[in-house]
Parts: sequence; structure tokens; C-alpha cells
Amino acid sequence: MQIIDHALTAQYLPFDALINSLEQMFIGGCEVPLRHNHAIKGTTAAEDGILLLMPAWQVGQRMGVKTVSVFPGNQAKGLPGLHSVFILYDATTGQPLSVLDGDVITSHRTVAASALAARWLSRPDAKKLMVVGAGRVASLLPDAYRCVRDIETVQVWDIRPEAAIAMVERLRAQGIDAHHAVDLEQGVRAADIVTCATLSTAPLVQGAWLQPGAHLDLIGGFTPTMRESDDECFRRGTVFVDTSEALMKAGDILDPIASGAWAPTQLAGTLEDLCRSKHPGRTSADEITVYKAVGTALEDVAAASLAYDAFMAQGAAA
Repeated sequence: MQIIDHALTAQYLPFDALINSLEQMFIGGCEVPLRHNHAIKGTTAAEDGILLLMPAWQVGQRMGVKTVSVFPGNQAKGLPGLHSVFILYDATTGQPLSVLDGDVITSHRTVAASALAARWLSRPDAKKLMVVGAGRVASLLPDAYRCVRDIETVQVWDIRPEAAIAMVERLRAQGIDAHHAVDLEQGVRAADIVTCATLSTAPLVQGAWLQPGAHLDLIGGFTPTMRESDDECFRRGTVFVDTSEALMKAGDILDPIASGAWAPTQLAGTLEDLCRSKHPGRTSADEITVYKAVGTALEDVAAASLAYDAFMAQGAAA
């Protein structure tokens, strides 16, 4: 069984290849049971956490399971809020093939799926990207989006200005025209694409700020208590999700349903529908599109398989 560490997992997950691998996995299909979600009580409420268990498999090919620990209070300790491990197996024999860095798998497949959805949902001429959040996942979004759109400028906002400024400096070092968005509203109003990757429990993006033709991407919240958008975003937007599980788990969706602002019957489609050409995606230049994702183990298996195969091919070549 191969151990693929943080650096190697990232090395073997380039976004152009990963985006295409996810698309092929959504087209081919995968068995994905509902994730197990367990509350972990801390010594104080600020230390409460969540343990997720996420299995998936393709018959006769690969299977895997990811364990994820989510502790939002870690930010105050200078630690990441998420830690995870992924185990990849041969689905025909059950033989363990590899243990990979689950944090890298999660962050890379999350932003790659976001960019994959944007192929259909953002305007083809979208050039201005607004990133809400400056954590590990958010920091990867510009690279992923530049694989599917000709992004010319990137604005970054975070509740911690110093984190946003640090991310802007890293992006500029890569040659990206990046700026700190001091005012969230102004940043959203100026953007073609607004992508949110936070652990917020209160709405950040207001629907009234979205301009005609904007694409809103919500990938941070994955529990009923987490929200990155208000109800107006769902009133105004054509709504897509990564999988139907989002309708059961995401506060961004459950709260508009509870208030009557949006109904599940209004769902336009899933990422699978887009990949399989069951829905054309954006239908007009002025349409506001909303994509809400909670993540799926299908994406984990696709990413882990891509990294493992590349790792083994490199070893064989050497």
C-alpha cells in the first residue's frame, strides 16, 4: 500500500486534469451512500467538532472512504478547521492501494468541481472573479477558475483582512492581478463570478448585490447551520446543486425553503445533469446562476484515483 503525502498528493492533482476527471466520473456514475455525520462535543462550545465518514465506489474499479474532522474553533488556535485522510481500495478485491492526504483531496476536488460547474453556469466572457474567504480552499479557487475562464482580475474578501491581504500577495507573486476587497458589497457588485469558501453561519453575500449575468458559487457551508448567502440570492437565481444531498444538508438551501423564498421544485439541475448534457446550464447573458455544493465522495474517488495513477506511473517511469 502506497503512502502519498501532502506534497505528492497536490503534485499529482493539477486542476486541468482534475476538472476533466471529475467530469468523467459524473458521466460514468458512482455509488455514493449518504455520508455519516457525527457531532463531537468539545470541553467548550468553541471546541465542538464534526466527524464525517464518506464512502464511495465504482463497481469493478475503485472504492474509497474519507474521514474528515471539522473543528471551526481551530482558527483561534492558528490551525486548519479541517483534517482528513483518504484510503483508496481496489473495488474488485478490497485490497488497499493507497493512503492519501485527505485535506489535499478535499480542497482540490472541491474547487475543481466549482470550476467544472462554472463551465456551464458562468458567462463565457466572465473575467472578474470575487473570492469570499481566504482559507486553504479559497486560496485555490483562482487557479481552478483560470482553467475554465479567462480571469483577468481577482478580488479577495475575508472577515480577517490580514488573511485576505496575505492571499492577495500570494496571488500577485504568481503573476495574478489580485486586490483586497475592503468592502464586500462593492466587490460582489463588480464581479462576474462570486465564489464563497467560508465556514460562515450567517449570510455574507446579499442577493440584491448580484448583477445581471453574475454566477454565485457557494462551496463553504455543508451543514444546516452554515450559510454564505441570503434568501434573495435564491429568489433571483437559477439554482443548481452538486448532488441532491445538498437539499438535505445545506443551510443555504434549507433556510430559503423554510422561509418560502425557494422550493425544491425550482431546482434546475445537478452537476451530473450538466455533465451528462441533461441541462444546458446558463440560458441567457443576463441570467443569475447559483451553484450550491456540499461535496460528494464521488469527487474524492475521482481525485484519489487520478493522484494514485499518476504516482504509480511516475514510479514506473523512474
